[in-house]
Amino acid sequence: MARLLVIDDESGIRSALAQVFEYEGHEVTEAADGHEGIELADSFRPDVIFLDVKMPGLDGLDVLERLRDEDPSTLVIMISGHGTIDTAVEATRKGAYDFLEKPLDTDRLLVTLRRALELRGLTQSMADLRSQIESRYEIVGTSYAIRQVLERVEKVGPTDARVLITGENGTGKELVARAIHRLSPRSDEPFVEVNCAAIPSELIESELFGHIKGSFTGAVADRAGKFEQADAGTLFLDEIGDMSPDAQAKVLRALEQGVITRVGGSKSIDVDVRVIAATNKDLSEEIEEGGFREDLFYRLNVVPVHVPPLRERRDDIPMLIQHFADIMTRREGMSPRSFERAAIERLQALSWPGNVRELRNTVERLLILAGGETVRGEDVDLLAAGRSSTGGIGGELLSSDTFADFKDGAERAFILQKLREHDWNVAETARQIDMPRSNLYKKIEKYGLVRDG
Repeated sequence: MARLLVIDDESGIRSALAQVFEYEGHEVTEAADGHEGIELADSFRPDVIFLDVKMPGLDGLDVLERLRDEDPSTLVIMISGHGTIDTAVEATRKGAYDFLEKPLDTDRLLVTLRRALELRGLTQSMADLRSQIESRYEIVGTSYAIRQVLERVEKVGPTDARVLITGENGTGKELVARAIHRLSPRSDEPFVEVNCAAIPSELIESELFGHIKGSFTGAVADRAGKFEQADAGTLFLDEIGDMSPDAQAKVLRALEQGVITRVGGSKSIDVDVRVIAATNKDLSEEIEEGGFREDLFYRLNVVPVHVPPLRERRDDIPMLIQHFADIMTRREGMSPRSFERAAIERLQALSWPGNVRELRNTVERLLILAGGETVRGEDVDLLAAGRSSTGGIGGELLSSDTFADFKDGAERAFILQKLREHDWNVAETARQIDMPRSNLYKKIEKYGLVRDG
């Protein structure tokens, strides 16, 4: 049984909807105008709200906006006797789950409600699962774009199908992979991650398939690879587009035959692994350019999942800000801090080339640097302009004792920032900054750079 709220100024519409929903076994509460609806939404806590667009006093779209401001997870289905494309688009932009026109068709009404409740159930089931793991693995958001991802995750998770996750750096591809694993029958088995871009090409085969003692310099003992470590569980191949051709051929064999062979060995080892791959590249272009095997692409791309960039899900930014602020305050033992509406609006307006990861880092920086009990719009402006009360990175560098220290500090900061921008994809970072990959590895080692989060 679900809790439903109907907000409509026409008593006949309210009664008709209540009759239909109560017949289906749901609990229904009615509101005759927007103000009453907002009050009831706060006290009744409905699972789904049906909201009329045209009402005297407070307009339905205004009510929608206020409901979503109060609780961004609210599922609202708009209903209207004067439906236009512009109105439907505006309602969707403001966070409506769906838009139905009067006269209402009972079948479509119930189908829409069922889908909304399925989403509510998915959100709840994902929340229950997430409560069992670290909060940094949460997928946060209720926008249409992220709902599409969650719905795909729900469908593919319980299967054993291979999944190819695409999306820009920092969008949360690893979170999606972990969500799929947690919803699968393999959830109690290992989840093993391999960042194909962070491992030198000459070592990737050993990393994936293991090696035999003496098979190459430094192989001082037999070692199991990631495929063996993930046996019965899930293997997540991150940045699969950067894998060497030789390793691609061996991965293809492992997928086709379910067997691997350690480097330097001859014995075939059976493995039962579900493979989830991810990339920020267009693999179709890589195939055309000869950088990726077409047959491997089709083996991996059984079910595609595209994770949208943050600029396409700006409605989720308020929830993400609160989420990251909660994590930060718990982790650091800080007093709870809030963000003023002006600060949230400024953060929503930024371009976010680094996507969710960049937003997380920005929220943490604001909580550290901003004074007062709340983070203000002015604090965001200062940060966006590259300035802060402590002088930022420039102030730190200018305090160096020697020119050599300054150069090292600047180089370290530059390389670390570029690695973060490219999700620690070493190959891509090296290409972007025009540095040989071997040199970049040496710099990473020299400065002791470690991936954060």
